[in-house]
Amino acid sequence: MRVLRGIRVTSPVRTFIDLAAFLPPNALVAVADRIVSRRTPLATEAAVRQAIDRSDGMRGIKNARIAAEQMDAGSESPKETELRLILCSAGFGPFETNHAVYDAQSRFVARVDLALRSIRIAVEYEGDHHRDREQWRRDIARRRRLEAEGWHYLPVTQADLSDPRQLLRDLSAAIAARG
Repeated sequence: MRVLRGIRVTSPVRTFIDLAAFLPPNALVAVADRIVSRRTPLATEAAVRQAIDRSDGMRGIKNARIAAEQMDAGSESPKETELRLILCSAGFGPFETNHAVYDAQSRFVARVDLALRSIRIAVEYEGDHHRDREQWRRDIARRRRLEAEGWHYLPVTQADLSDPRQLLRDLSAAIAARG
């Protein structure tokens, strides 16, 4: 426990352990992903696992173990985590999270949310901020560059997360088309 701006707070790892008793498993994975995030880590994966081992017998610890097995430091948003978990639970993957794509001259093309690199399929969560006019234009140019490099681009929205049946069929068809 430490004091932050005059308020006693627990560490991110302890907070994760405490939340394990209350959050559904997929939400807990999103918390774990944020804690171990490559971009701005709050703790290491080892620290999360050690805390779980020290907390044996606590309420929710089974959920914490499941979440730790599914955490991914490459995830950059709760929606990316949700998307990855939906696809993996349907038997797809494993995915490379936030994979950097380069062209034949080693120039950066794009970073994709979820990649099946060996068959060049990019699965991208498109949140509402993609509706902004300038973002929309950048997205189109980015998609065009990815497709020029031979990638299949599969955009995903909240509607797909709410009812993923068509998304799963589309991903299956894209995989089949790529052998």
